[in-house]
Amino acid sequence: MNRSEQMRAGADGATAGFLNTDWNPRDLPAGVSTRNVVLRTQDGAATSGSLYSPGASDTVVCIMHPREFMACHYLIPDIVGTGYAAWTQAPRSVGNDMRLEHEFALYDVAAGMRFLREAGFKRVVLLGNSGGSGLYALYAQQSNLAPENRIERTPGGRPTKLATLDMPPADGVIFVAPHPGQGALLQGCIDPSVTDENDALSVDEALDPFAPSNGFDQPPRSSRHDAAFVTRYRAAQIARVKRLDAIARDLIAERLDARARVKSGGGHADARTRRVAAHTPLMTVWRTDADLRCFDLSLDPSDRRYGSLWGADPFASNYGSVGFARCCSPEAWLSTWSGVSSNALLSKTASAITQPSLVVEYTGDQACFPSVVADIYASLGSSAKSHRRVRGDHHGRALAEGEEAGRYIAGRIVRDWLRETFPQ
Repeated sequence: MNRSEQMRAGADGATAGFLNTDWNPRDLPAGVSTRNVVLRTQDGAATSGSLYSPGASDTVVCIMHPREFMACHYLIPDIVGTGYAAWTQAPRSVGNDMRLEHEFALYDVAAGMRFLREAGFKRVVLLGNSGGSGLYALYAQQSNLAPENRIERTPGGRPTKLATLDMPPADGVIFVAPHPGQGALLQGCIDPSVTDENDALSVDEALDPFAPSNGFDQPPRSSRHDAAFVTRYRAAQIARVKRLDAIARDLIAERLDARARVKSGGGHADARTRRVAAHTPLMTVWRTDADLRCFDLSLDPSDRRYGSLWGADPFASNYGSVGFARCCSPEAWLSTWSGVSSNALLSKTASAITQPSLVVEYTGDQACFPSVVADIYASLGSSAKSHRRVRGDHHGRALAEGEEAGRYIAGRIVRDWLRETFPQ
């Protein structure tokens, strides 16, 4: 059983009030208190969080993901065991990114930041793990800007009103297993051989990543795609994302046009127009698990195993029902999953992060590849930054039998960096 599985409720009195978890007393130091809160965001949504306090500390480390529940994150025992408080926050739509727009997720982060500042914490450190890196990097960028210079509209055209949002800035930033933003992640793994978005099985053979003629080999043998194919493939991935962007914008425009006609008609619009105006369409995006690097281990080589985060059978993971961005609103596609249109891309945000920064890379990560993490680190605007590499998979698990889990090593790295950067 790993530490994440061990962190379930009621292990001792120190965790009283923590619902649906069970902390192993070996992991959660004695005397740590837990406070669970529900917050109201400035735009009226609800978000919740858990504050783990080891005692008197004026520094808190925040962990959040735009669509995942992080209250049992494996780094919490390391943080509180070092004497720092830990704050984990749930987004307004846990486990459901169907309508996730990162610009409005910033309201959730801001609510948590205001709560922590009001609770008396003088220093707040953002810890973005995996998809949390894109959210926290966007928050750091926007909170570092003058309000009038913040993003005015989402990629889908909605006013953000970020200029009026109270966004307390962070004092430090940690990235653990960071990918370059969910849109950039998807752009690297979307299957560009789809020829018809309404036909999940349509294939352009010249771009098929799983065709032997293009270098594919039967798993678990590594494929070997030549440089020319890789170049065509990457260009076609961008082209497909742009096509999906166009579909999303057309769907939004159709709805907005219908709404305008209903409004101008004084309630006399026809039934079809009223239906279109009221309808929120959803996009089904098939085949989003075809990153060549997952099946050709010679591309951007690392310690990773064959396969992706979704499994070692490329046909099952790429053609199956589960996958990134499988079903989302047009607004969510543009804001979160488009590698072209999203604002939550570290290529757009990292240079604005001037706070002390730590990047922890897992060398066997199947989603965050070495060259990508190197680019993230190089683009950070901080003059006080550090990059550490640790053996482990995307979730910090051991790569070999009997090997120490990378998450434990990462925990010690985070602990030491906190002590050095934010001494108690």
